[in-house]
Amino acid sequence: MKPSTKQNLIFLAVVLVVIGGLLVWRYAGRQTAGTEAVLQYGDPAQEMRIPLDKDAVYDIDTGFYTIHLQVQDGGIAFIDSPCPDHLCEGFGTLRKVGDWAACLPARASLTIVD
Repeated sequence: MKPSTKQNLIFLAVVLVVIGGLLVWRYAGRQTAGTEAVLQYGDPAQEMRIPLDKDAVYDIDTGFYTIHLQVQDGGIAFIDSPCPDHLCEGFGTLRKVGDWAACLPARASLTIVD
């Protein structure tokens, strides 16, 4: 018995869905989630690497202000900013590789890296 065109299209659609699912499963998490944050601060600039796999709060004296960072659920954020405008808190939680935030009065920047 010869398969119909409709059956061939259904088979092709199932194969494409399976391949697409495998690709998403294989690559999606690696491209979006960072493994650590790099904090650059002070004058002259210093660098600190902060792992994102363990929840913690960091208080870092930049020489201008003491910044407060919170690592939670694989992301990091400025919290309870002592600077006058609190703009750094508005960046929210950084999670993806390339996400970036700064506290200019504290001369601090935060970047998610792989």
